[in-house]
Amino acid sequence: MKNEHIDYSVDNQIARITIKREDVFNALNLDAMRELMHIANQCSSDPDVRVAILTGDGEKAFCAGGDVAAFEKSPDVKVLLKEMTTYMHTAVSRFARMNAPLIARINGVAAGAGLGLVASCDLAICTTKSRFTSAYTAIGLTPDGSSSYFLPRIIGTRRAMDMFLTNRTLNAQEALDWGLVNQVAEPEALDEAVDKLAIQLAQGPTLAHGGIKKLLQLSLSDSLESQMETETASIVAMSTTDDGTEGVKSFVEKRKPDFTGR
Repeated sequence: MKNEHIDYSVDNQIARITIKREDVFNALNLDAMRELMHIANQCSSDPDVRVAILTGDGEKAFCAGGDVAAFEKSPDVKVLLKEMTTYMHTAVSRFARMNAPLIARINGVAAGAGLGLVASCDLAICTTKSRFTSAYTAIGLTPDGSSSYFLPRIIGTRRAMDMFLTNRTLNAQEALDWGLVNQVAEPEALDEAVDKLAIQLAQGPTLAHGGIKKLLQLSLSDSLESQMETETASIVAMSTTDDGTEGVKSFVEKRKPDFTGR
């Protein structure tokens, strides 16, 4: 399908996903969410993708969430929201389950479902001008886009409750202090910081990266014994991959490993 609202490209095993709705602060309407789902399906199915970067167009916003103006115009907002969240939530699920790590390149405001997208990414780098807010209760709604799942796991339930109930806005330093982002860069240094991380991850053991994502997703719901059994199954499976074999061999030979993502 042709994408009108979101750009997708793959180069040197790095996928780049850019929301192209700068005029509305990269807010996602129904069509954009549908495109995001298709891109997530494509990205998560491509073995050549070893890392992905998600960002918004321009310098003002990463993503302002759902396109609220469309809610009022809809003849049946309940049906619209069910369709939108179906596409959005499927996209988040595909990204979360794929082996390739997903980096949030946060070039400005992240609000509503945009905050959920940040939280759902595996790693996040923002600029000093970035701001983060929930904004749902400001319009009498509750969170979607996975934010009620990922946010408490990242910043804690008490802080998540604060953001959801009061619509507190975090600046870049607060987001770093709370653990919402991994790194803060000056706006002119954002691409350099994101690309450096992406290149590092693209050269790593992609299947092991995927295994780590799965382990961490299970860690807060499984018992200790169940989690350790899952760890055993995972490390055993990784030991027979090409990268697992290469990693052990390069360690013994005291050289840098040459991972292929297989």
